Amino acid sequence: MKMGEKKDIRKLSLEELQEFFLAEGDKKFRANQVYDWLWNKSLKNFDDMTNISLSTREMLKANFTINHLKVDLMQHSSDGTIKNAVKLYDDKIVESVLIPTSKRITACVSSQVGCSLDCNFCATARLKRMRNLNPDEIYDQVVAIKDEAEKYFQRPLTNIVFMGMGEPLLNYANVISAIDKITAPEGLGMAARRITLSTVGIPKMIKKMADDEVKFNLAISLHSAINSTRSRLMPINDKSPVEELADSLKYWYHKTQRKVTYEYVIWDGINDDEEHALALAKFCKHIPSKVNIIQYNPIDEGEFRQASQEAVDMYVRILEGRGIVAKVRKSRGQDIDAACGQLANKNEVAEI
Repeated sequence: MKMGEKKDIRKLSLEELQEFFLAEGDKKFRANQVYDWLWNKSLKNFDDMTNISLSTREMLKANFTINHLKVDLMQHSSDGTIKNAVKLYDDKIVESVLIPTSKRITACVSSQVGCSLDCNFCATARLKRMRNLNPDEIYDQVVAIKDEAEKYFQRPLTNIVFMGMGEPLLNYANVISAIDKITAPEGLGMAARRITLSTVGIPKMIKKMADDEVKFNLAISLHSAINSTRSRLMPINDKSPVEELADSLKYWYHKTQRKVTYEYVIWDGINDDEEHALALAKFCKHIPSKVNIIQYNPIDEGEFRQASQEAVDMYVRILEGRGIVAKVRKSRGQDIDAACGQLANKNEVAEI
């Protein structure tokens, strides 16, 4: 922090905030009031803390700031999807998405500015990873989409998925802290079972999640259960091949007793044959799981093309024939580059 720069008050725990007020000669409960304004009511301005005296508000402004994000650009898709380009306190941009369906409204949030994993089919991978998002920046994305759900659809936010920009498990501490704020009664009070963390699959971090007894759901961006193909798609597979990933998922299920969702895109000429479908079916037998077959969303005119409907049907037939639940998910928000794999600040892409 630069000399004279105010600290973001949301970096303080409730206990630290209580200590601050006691040191200022104020009552301990004052911290609880401020904490409620920050995390339960999602306040962005000290002046709006109406049950706190003017002098206390001025004291807070003299010592702290609230680095809330701002929705810099909002785009509306023809299917109802909304994409937010949100500006952070340091003017960096990340994207988040509101996905409406008849039964739910889902917030898809980012965990990093950019990404370091170089998945060859993903637009975000073209952005260099600049930094991790802080817990409040993740929380603010959820609040923004929660407000948009109520404004544009007159319905509450029901689900959250960590499927935006970045790899959540490479920002583990901040992601967990954000989820704690989102699920806490003194925060947004959302149920952990309504939250899904999607990861490329980092075995040691999957085991850590299991040891930490997290309550949210786990999804794995798999795309192939054959090492050579998965490494071509996702270079991280060279460090963590599917055998290690399978071992970590067995550990996850042993500790949590919760099934895993595999996210799977089928590409023409890459993994659209029976060999890959059978390998996926075999991988699914390691632990109770289900498969979401996701429509591919092109990011350029390159090598990746959506597989034929016949290939998709073949996958479903093989999986269901072996008792594995398989759902084909149609992507939403393609016309505003808000669908899976398309999130990337266009200006940032152009600069790299």
